[in-house]
Amino acid sequence: MRPNDRTARPNKHTARTEARFEKKTPAAIVVKPRPEGDLLDILAACPQGLYLVLDCIQDPHNLGAILRTADGAGVAAVIAPKDKSVGITETVLRVSVGAAENVPFIQVTNLARTMKQMKEAGIWFVGTSDHGDRDIFDMDLTGGIALVMGAEGDGMRRLTEENCDFLVRIPMLGKVPCLNVSVATGVCLFEAVRQRQSKA
Repeated sequence: MRPNDRTARPNKHTARTEARFEKKTPAAIVVKPRPEGDLLDILAACPQGLYLVLDCIQDPHNLGAILRTADGAGVAAVIAPKDKSVGITETVLRVSVGAAENVPFIQVTNLARTMKQMKEAGIWFVGTSDHGDRDIFDMDLTGGIALVMGAEGDGMRRLTEENCDFLVRIPMLGKVPCLNVSVATGVCLFEAVRQRQSKA
């Protein structure tokens, strides 16, 4: 039998995931965004933490995948606006495979104001944009950093981009202009993880 003819078989990793959801289905899990006021407490506890800002992500599959990646990268909190953004849905819970229960997810009324409050707490904002003047791999992502990811298709809103301290891009070597937002988030978060671990 050639390798390409083989069908994927269950392994210990998928078995664990499936067993978890047999015991506790997503419909039985109730997860709500944390109150806005919790962000100040998290910032005080993690002044050098890695934060993630999502500007109007609307696809629950993307949010679920992003939360899963954020959990793996040790993100202190994920911040998103209440308006024009998906919240914690059953699909988000299922795709996140438990991460939505672990990563603080905070939806805020005014994202620009929240970014300014975070800046006052010492957090620097690194936004991903086509207007970026450097590659993500050339950016120092150690210390108190918030990565900012824009919405599917439109990217960051103007005011969000203006509130970023730096704008970076992910180098694209093929013909497509950009990555899916959940994939781009993974690239950026784990570049930050790599830098932080090498500096530790």
